[in-house]
Amino acid sequence: MFLTHLECSACGRQHDWSRLQNLCAACQKPLFAIVDLAAVSRTVKRETLAAREKSLWRYREVLPLTDGVEPVSLGEGGTPLLRAQKFGGDVDLWVKDESLNPTQSFKARGMSVAVSMAKYLGAEKLAVPSAGNAGGALAAYAARAGLDAHIFMPRDTPRANIIECRELGAHVTLIDGLITDCAAEIARRKEEEGWFDMSTLKEPYRVEGKKTLGYELVEQLGWQLPDVILYPTGGGTGLIGMWKAFTEMESLGWISKKRPRMFAVQATGCSPIVRAFEAGEKTAAEFRNAHTIASGLRVPKAIGDFLILKLLHQSNGGAVAVDDEEMIRTMREVGSKEGLFVCPEAAACFAALKLLQRPGKIAPGERVVIFNTGAGIKYLDCYESQ
Repeated sequence: MFLTHLECSACGRQHDWSRLQNLCAACQKPLFAIVDLAAVSRTVKRETLAAREKSLWRYREVLPLTDGVEPVSLGEGGTPLLRAQKFGGDVDLWVKDESLNPTQSFKARGMSVAVSMAKYLGAEKLAVPSAGNAGGALAAYAARAGLDAHIFMPRDTPRANIIECRELGAHVTLIDGLITDCAAEIARRKEEEGWFDMSTLKEPYRVEGKKTLGYELVEQLGWQLPDVILYPTGGGTGLIGMWKAFTEMESLGWISKKRPRMFAVQATGCSPIVRAFEAGEKTAAEFRNAHTIASGLRVPKAIGDFLILKLLHQSNGGAVAVDDEEMIRTMREVGSKEGLFVCPEAAACFAALKLLQRPGKIAPGERVVIFNTGAGIKYLDCYESQ
């Protein structure tokens, strides 16, 4: 294992990785796992990865789990990168289909690594607020690890997600409110209940699982980066994780300094990052009365907002909002043209592509990657009134 310490993403304070940690003790901002990349580069070369298992754990040297410890795994990672032949028009469009992960979403990546570390460091009860897919992933990986899972979800979370969590043995509590209200309930009770908080970016290892999106994408593209990445953004862990991965891969000598233009895609009914980006702010104010059918985008306040906004600016990217009706229409268009039943969060990215093509923010011939973060089948509630 090459993990050396945890470091605050805001103030830089170092923390001990060998005990359970949530936020920075000094400023209450997210912690990042820091890997000795010089040592990694002497141990593994990018060319040797192809012979390894088709799993995110093929990148074990840059992941935090101690050598010899079996990860809590359900076969996550190794998802296909598919060429979109009909939707993209004059751009070179690709879709990274994360719906083929265990529990049918990209959340499996983060939970595999985070639950592995939580179990190794002695946690027995795990808790998470979830708009849907994160809850299902925690329920599955906690069950696999033999740990208790306590999941707090808004009462109007898609039914499929609620049933999934319950049938996987988790303790599910439905809250009248949003994911922020669920998080507040966990914060109020976790000390008394003995829960370890697994919330997005409130522990250091879910982002480590998500960074494998970046490693895997670049490897699949022949160690080249695309021109543009469109990513559905609620808590933003995927964007933050990929940016961390690109920085690490450059340090390893696996890629050049080039970076893709990163675009955060949100719903018009919950677009705190879009508002903040357009206003030139470094953090995003809480989005009041948030509403959208894309439950994964209904995050009115992201703890990693400052990290998301920073990387959008550094990459010369941006932020785009799409309304719910356009998401539903685009889901059907993508399905009929490409044979992919994408989640509404991903449909927002396909719609955003068209919005960005019109003013020339994405040019003909550019290579664009959209992430389908979950399976459309989990969102059947969206079609009941359509």
